[in-house]
Amino acid sequence: MEHLTHTLIRLYVAMTLPERRDERGDVPGWVMITVMTVGIVGIIWGVAQTELRAMLGAALKKLGPTG
Repeated sequence: MEHLTHTLIRLYVAMTLPERRDERGDVPGWVMITVMTVGIVGIIWGVAQTELRAMLGAALKKLGPTG
């Protein structure tokens, strides 16, 4: 009887657990996202480099020395 109970419990667990998935991920997708992000940041930096530096300098100057 104990063997039957054990078997039924194993069957129940096997039927109710979610299906196992491959957890390796989509490496080419992540590479593409990373490359595209670097490209977008590079384009934005190239177009607005002067303005971004001026904004950062003004913000740092406004903060002044801390101490």
